[in-house]
Amino acid sequence: MSVSLLSRNVARKLLFIQLLAVMASGLLFSFKDPFWGISAICGGMAVLLPNMLFMIFAWRHQAQIPAKGRVAWSFAFGEAFKVLAMLVLLVVALAVLKAVFLPLIVTWVLVLVVQILAPAVINNKG
Repeated sequence: MSVSLLSRNVARKLLFIQLLAVMASGLLFSFKDPFWGISAICGGMAVLLPNMLFMIFAWRHQAQIPAKGRVAWSFAFGEAFKVLAMLVLLVVALAVLKAVFLPLIVTWVLVLVVQILAPAVINNKG
C-alpha cells in the first residue's frame, strides 16, 4: 500500500473517530437539555469542519510535486486557515446561535484531544 493511500486511510479514520466523539458528546449533553446537545455539536463541529477542509486541501495538493519550500508555506497557510475557521465557527455558535458555553467548550476540547491521541492509536493498530 502506498504511503499516500495509507495517510488517506488514517485521515478518514481520524475524521470518523472525531465525528463519533461529537455525536456521543451531543447525545450525552442532550440528556440534560436538547439545546445543550446542540451546543455540544456546535463545539465539536468547530473543530471537525476545519479539519475536513484542511484534509481535502492537503489531498488535492498531494498529487502535485511542489518546489522546495512551498510545502511548508502550503502547510502553514492550511493551518492558519484551519485556526481562523475554527475561531469563526466558535464565535458564530456563541454570538449568533447563543450556544451554551459549557457543552460547547467541553466538546471542543474533547475533539481536539481526539485529534491528538487518535493517530497514535490508529497507527499502533494498523
